[in-house]
Amino acid sequence: MLAVIDILGQQFKVEENNKYFVPKLDAAVDSTVTFDKVLMLIDEKNTKIGKPLVKGSKVTVRVLDHLKDDKVIVFKKKRRTGYEKKNGHRQQLTRIEVTEIV
Repeated sequence: MLAVIDILGQQFKVEENNKYFVPKLDAAVDSTVTFDKVLMLIDEKNTKIGKPLVKGSKVTVRVLDHLKDDKVIVFKKKRRTGYEKKNGHRQQLTRIEVTEIV
């Protein structure tokens, strides 16, 4: 069973017993979180598309850990003026495991 859910404004296509990286959630490690913003459900036989949400459906996930993504370097330069600026950023992520799709 597949589901398309909305997590903090981003859409993710999730499947049971799989692990995903999502934007950082305010939840403790080894806790369970339930998402009720399900946009689409896909079974073997039929597909339910929400208008905008599928009523009575939810996805339960378990928070595995919080971590940071790889560093992204932003380098700005203007030629012949001596202007150079280097900046880096590491996005905070949460690793989750989908336990149940209802």
